[in-house]
Amino acid sequence: MLLKDYLTIAVAITAIFSAMAGGIRWMVKHYLNELKPNGGSSMKDSLERLEKRIDSLFELIANK
Repeated sequence: MLLKDYLTIAVAITAIFSAMAGGIRWMVKHYLNELKPNGGSSMKDSLERLEKRIDSLFELIANK
């Protein structure tokens, strides 16, 4: 194999890893965005509402 062939393979591997790293970065950014409160539609807000409901149910059970 010639030097040109090795360089072609190296560039292809670099491109593949760069694309994978970019995809992972995009996914992590968007998943972490769900964990920030945004006024009602994020996963964080939904969990906080559920926790409040569970706490109020525990208080009702404890008072009886």
